[in-house]
Amino acid sequence: MMTPPLNSASFIANADLPLAVGPAISASGGRVAASEECFLFIATLIAAEGLGDEGLARASAAIAALEPAAPRWIEPGVAADIPFSGDPKVARAALEGLLPKTDVIVQPEAGRVKQLIVADMDSTMITIECIDELADYAGIKPQIAEITERAMRGELDFEGALDARVALLKGLDARVIDRCYAERVVIMPGARELIRTMRANGARCVLVSGGFTVFADRVAEEIGFDRALSNTLDIADGALLGTVSRPIVGAATKRDALVAEAAALGLGHDQVLAVGDGANDIPMIEMAGLGVAYHAKPKTAAAAGARIDHNDLTALLYAQGLARIDWVI
Repeated sequence: MMTPPLNSASFIANADLPLAVGPAISASGGRVAASEECFLFIATLIAAEGLGDEGLARASAAIAALEPAAPRWIEPGVAADIPFSGDPKVARAALEGLLPKTDVIVQPEAGRVKQLIVADMDSTMITIECIDELADYAGIKPQIAEITERAMRGELDFEGALDARVALLKGLDARVIDRCYAERVVIMPGARELIRTMRANGARCVLVSGGFTVFADRVAEEIGFDRALSNTLDIADGALLGTVSRPIVGAATKRDALVAEAAALGLGHDQVLAVGDGANDIPMIEMAGLGVAYHAKPKTAAAAGARIDHNDLTALLYAQGLARIDWVI
């Protein structure tokens, strides 16, 4: 069955839905005329293991005080919107964790389709931390991975932690980089669909990584980004020198890249989506209109306006109201 587009969304009519939902359902085919839509916010529910009328009824009841309208499907059985007019912070608090394996994104209804995405790479657009995998080839993965984990949790200064880890790789054969890319780099599920669909809809897509150009440039090309910005490993005579070229791409650089890219496009920050998992992603996540912590470290999740804990990156297409039929695969 073909899913209706968002601007003519089909509404769920169910006798078990609370009364606050019922009046929004029109008598003609279950659709609401555009003139009737006056809701300021939407809560998008995205279920990793299925979503039904009962779950939507529970969600609507949980925010009944916020005057919700009838839920409307984006993807039947997977993702749905609940428009409402109340406090978005109250809605988020009421809905997060309410349904099993279900992510919730609460945002203004206007401008939900973003015109710029700025994304982290390691553990966000790919499934690994590249420096940890390079360390594995050097036989020191546990030592470096511990530092990586602490840095991503915000327990260590990012720049100092990067220098310390790269120094431990001094002398590693540079040919290992190509081997590592071929054997270890896996594109995160949903990454290609997210970036290619956003580009097809006119958005600019920028990869900003605290990792390395030898990985990020190839990842960006494979997924379909417009631009990649990352750190440069110093290499000479076929071996890593144990240093990183300056300036280092860290938290401030990620934030500044978002600001500069938005300004160059004439966009407000409300038109920007930022996504990442580590503490060095927090400044850009806080800057974006929709800042998303993706399977993130606790500090990052706490700082973000939205979290994806259960689904893959295609959840960010549902967050923009885009059904699977609209995706570029």
